Amino acid sequence: MSLIEQIPKDFRSGFVALIGRPNVGKSTLVNQLVGEKVAITSPVAQTTRNRLRAILTTSSAQLVMVDTPGIHKPHHLLGERLVQSARLAIGEVDIVLLLLEACCPPGRGDSFIINLLVKQKVPVLVALNKADLVQDEDYLGREEAYRLLVKDSGWPIYRCSASTGEGCDVLIKALEHSLPVGPKLYPSDMVSDQPEKVLLAELIREQVLLQTREEIPHSVAVKIDRLEEISAKQSKKKSKNYTAILATVLVERKSQKGIVIGKGGMMLKSIGQRARLQMQALIDGPVYLELFVKVVPDWRGKPALLAELGYEVH
Repeated sequence: MSLIEQIPKDFRSGFVALIGRPNVGKSTLVNQLVGEKVAITSPVAQTTRNRLRAILTTSSAQLVMVDTPGIHKPHHLLGERLVQSARLAIGEVDIVLLLLEACCPPGRGDSFIINLLVKQKVPVLVALNKADLVQDEDYLGREEAYRLLVKDSGWPIYRCSASTGEGCDVLIKALEHSLPVGPKLYPSDMVSDQPEKVLLAELIREQVLLQTREEIPHSVAVKIDRLEEISAKQSKKKSKNYTAILATVLVERKSQKGIVIGKGGMMLKSIGQRARLQMQALIDGPVYLELFVKVVPDWRGKPALLAELGYEVH
């Protein structure tokens, strides 16, 4: 029996764009819904730069979730491209999942995004995220405030927590029912359509963000220079097959290079060790990782380099 014949007649599939302000938990929610780590997360705003596609396949539907950069006021060419990427995603999907924060009152950024979405014809579902960070009695008031903000749209609001998983099952069912009837777009066991190099570079960038925090927030990019499978026969030092990865961490100033390398190279070593553990889980095998740090002044304002790094809006 063919794969097509095994799919229920009422099977649904389509694209869902996660839209919201920076740091509202879009990437964390993607990982929670998929059940695997496919998007990097950090407490630093604007962590997401690429429009990552994460794939969730259930018995009745396949959701292709587009994790977009947070919509914000850009201050450089990279920021402009990230916001443009998020806005373009709105017109290319079947549903928009708008993330708002249950732990914070509505702000001007939320109003801006809501007004932007109202002008589109795409259906919108609202996820009031971070519900675990607010008391139940306070949540009701917060939900009412957001409900007033979207009252003319008729968008349904769902309570959820990307970090604990609260409400995520209900949210998945709501998204499924909102999708059009259609076939599977990807194999059932696929959880992301990103090239391996992109995912590996993002794992390194995540560790830079987590370990340097506010010192190197947005001035860092990572480029994979070499990705090669090495067999035990080729290696004089290793007894098993492994993946060799050579990567460059780009920063804009010499002082930032010093922070990333750290005293005696300890920071870079720590970044490499933690990134390597994540990589081994992704690749499901041993990894040899070598990192270099390079200063490229104003790389966020150079179109050719942004395109090389994958931050090109089509």
